[in-house]
Amino acid sequence: MESAAGGSRTGRNLPAAIAVGAGLGVVIIASLYLVEWLFLAVLVAAVGIGVTELVKSFEARDITVPTIPVLVGMTAMICGAYWGGQDGPAWLVGVFAMTVLVLMIWRMFQGTEGYVRDISATVLVTVYPSLLAGFVALLLANPDQGPDRVVVFIATTAASDIGGYFAGISFGRHKMSPLISPKKTWEGFAGSALACMAVGGWLVAWLLEDAVWKGVLIGAVAVVFATLGDLVESVIKRDLGVKDMGSVLPGHGGLMDRLDSLVAALIPVWALLTLLV
Repeated sequence: MESAAGGSRTGRNLPAAIAVGAGLGVVIIASLYLVEWLFLAVLVAAVGIGVTELVKSFEARDITVPTIPVLVGMTAMICGAYWGGQDGPAWLVGVFAMTVLVLMIWRMFQGTEGYVRDISATVLVTVYPSLLAGFVALLLANPDQGPDRVVVFIATTAASDIGGYFAGISFGRHKMSPLISPKKTWEGFAGSALACMAVGGWLVAWLLEDAVWKGVLIGAVAVVFATLGDLVESVIKRDLGVKDMGSVLPGHGGLMDRLDSLVAALIPVWALLTLLV
C-alpha cells in the first residue's frame, strides 16, 4: 500500500514481487488443501523468520531478545491453538502467558542492567507476531471450513496491499501520515478498501457459501486493521533505523514486511468469521 504517484517512487521490483507473491500463494494453497499439518509447518517457518528479523533489528539498538525461547513459545502457541480443539483459544492464551513468564525468568539470570528494556522488547515479539499468528491456527482448526477460512483471511487481507499499491501508483496524491509512512496515500487506502471488500464478498459467497454482505463487512474491517498494522511496523522500523526488516523476499523485503498487515487483521477477521459465518 505504500505508494505515491509514479511507479518509480515505490522502490519495489514489481516483477520480482509478483513472482514471489505467486510462489507464496501456490505454497499456501497446496499445503492447506493437501496436508494441513504441512501448512502449519509453513506458518511456523514464516512467522519464525519474521521473529528472527525483529530480533536482529532490535540487536542493532543493543536490545537483547532470546531468539530460541521465543521461537519455542511461538511454535507451542500455534500448535496448541490448532490441536487444542474447542479449547484452542484457551491453549493459545495459556501458552502465551507461560512463555512470557519463562522469558522473564530467563532474562533475570543475565543481570539487572537493561532488564526492563529487554523484557519489553521480548514481550512485544511474543505478541507481535507470535501470539497473533496463533489465530491462523484457530481459523484452520474449524472442522468444516478450516482451509477455506484461512484462504478468505489471507486473500482478503493481501488484497489490501495489492489494491493500495496500484491505486497509489495511479492516483496517489494526498499523504495519509507523512511522519510515519511518507509513501502511503488516501487514494491508496481507497484502493485497498475497494479491493478488500470485493475479494471478501466474493470469497465468502463462493468458498463459505454465505451472504456477500458478510464478506464485504469482513473486507472493510480487514483493510482498517491491515493499514494500521502496516503503519505500526513503519513506526517500529523508523525507531530502529531500518528500511526493511530483512531481504529474504525479493521485491518485498523481509517476512515481517509482508506479515505486518496480516497479523494485525487476524483477530478481527477471526472474530467476524466466528460470529457471522
